[in-house]
Amino acid sequence: MASKLTQPFSIDPSFDKDRHVRFLDMMYELLPSDYESQEINHLTLAYFTLSSLDILGALDRVDKEAIVAWVLSFQAHKKDQDDLRSGQFYGFLGSRSSQFPADALKNSNCNSSHLASTYSALAILKILGYDFSLFDSESILRSMRNLQQSDGSHMMVALVYVLVWNPMAFSFLVNIMYTYDTSDTGGATYCAIASLRLMGFIEDDLLSKGVSSSIIDIPVLLDWMMQRQAADGGFQGRLNKPSDTCYAFWVGGVLKILGGSKFVNKEALRDSLLTCQSVYGGFSKFPGELPELYHSYYGFSAYSLLEEPTLNSLCVELGITKRAASGS
Repeated sequence: MASKLTQPFSIDPSFDKDRHVRFLDMMYELLPSDYESQEINHLTLAYFTLSSLDILGALDRVDKEAIVAWVLSFQAHKKDQDDLRSGQFYGFLGSRSSQFPADALKNSNCNSSHLASTYSALAILKILGYDFSLFDSESILRSMRNLQQSDGSHMMVALVYVLVWNPMAFSFLVNIMYTYDTSDTGGATYCAIASLRLMGFIEDDLLSKGVSSSIIDIPVLLDWMMQRQAADGGFQGRLNKPSDTCYAFWVGGVLKILGGSKFVNKEALRDSLLTCQSVYGGFSKFPGELPELYHSYYGFSAYSLLEEPTLNSLCVELGITKRAASGS
């Protein structure tokens, strides 16, 4: 996926929206063979594609009804109310290869649904304007509580958006924020800050209201995040790492939530991102590599945060556009 290009990698002077839409059209129609190893994450790849098209204002080229039916086919269903007390999670499976016939699971204690793929499924449905009252969301919420551990974390994924407030989850996330060592990354920090924001612990425009009112140490966090903008203008995930396209969102998203975007050298960041804009459309992780969906999506997200003209604005903490989040 990160193969080097055989031809010189040209740097365009501006964001090429039309070329990116053509790249996403190809990803929507047929994924290249390099993605075979990622089949288990099929829903997540679909989320990257569809959310990218939404950011670019190009959702009109997809069959929304067909996609909704496909996504809903991955939900794990309970047989009766007792199943919700069995310790299993009734969310969404990530792909067809993790979906087994009902008779094959009758003596099993695992239905293979997963919090990460459930987020991708719900995000896709929201992007496409699906009415959440039309599917079994109650089973997801009730069974998700089965996954929570005594420290507030959840099983089946390291960090998730904790959409249902819980004091233990709050404590777990704050503890993450104050464990600064070499293993911490901008991505993990984003997950913690976005979760705290969703639970109502971080206010709008926090910096303008006075940092002393926050439950976290804003000056320390802001200083650490600003140090992630590297000499080449891009963002790194942690100290001594090269800048990487995706961190323009992970780090930029944290700064957006905190109200600290004004401290970013935006022109330098744009110039850095353009070195990863592919001649084929999409973005790569580093300059000179082939584009792929993960870094393309976060490249588009970063440009949305930079308020690129004609792009839809992001609801940063949910990872979808504000249009999708509002249901419009």
